[in-house]
Amino acid sequence: MAKTITLRSGIDGFEFTALHADPQGQRLGAVIVIQEIFGLDEYVQADVARWAAQGFEVIAPSMFDRQMRGFLAGHDAQGFEVGRRFAQESGAENPVSDVQACVDALKDKGPVFLVGYCYGGTVAWRAAAQVQGLAAAASYYGGGVTALAGLTLNCPVICHFGRKDPHIPADQVAEVIGKTHPEVPVHIYERSGHGFNNDGRPDSDLADAQLARRRTLDLFRANGAA
Repeated sequence: MAKTITLRSGIDGFEFTALHADPQGQRLGAVIVIQEIFGLDEYVQADVARWAAQGFEVIAPSMFDRQMRGFLAGHDAQGFEVGRRFAQESGAENPVSDVQACVDALKDKGPVFLVGYCYGGTVAWRAAAQVQGLAAAASYYGGGVTALAGLTLNCPVICHFGRKDPHIPADQVAEVIGKTHPEVPVHIYERSGHGFNNDGRPDSDLADAQLARRRTLDLFRANGAA
């Protein structure tokens, strides 16, 4: 069962909230889960529970606490507009600093991994380049990854995109990443659209979601999760 904790960002001393779950069974490491623009909704909570059930200590920071503490929005036009505005207001440095605070809270107990979705997928890519102490990161359908493809990555990264995603041209993004980071696996899921890790959403295919999770877990296992 996840509980709410408070962490302090190094960039401005801001205290933000986060979901925290202890690992079940043998501890394999820690996973930081970075939300979509809709806040720590039921899909984030489900992902936290999934990783904890596999043996990971999990922290999911509330990325928009500076804008509205405890922000939570529906997956609709209104929620999208508010979430997008909050993402823009948060900028690039605040999310990286908040992720660093999460890593710092976990790193003394073993390897720390990161997984991010949509907005969080872009944050995950940037964090892989700018956060210290990450063992590996998984970026799911990060719309901003192409613009950040030139960053030097400091840990192994895997990327997941849906073929049917109307917002992200998967082949073009894969080509850009392949040119700048040929070592990064980029997987395109033919039956899925945007947000396919959210089980039950219209563009989610369960088999695709499960395959992406296995591939992410394999990356984590190859980089210290044991």
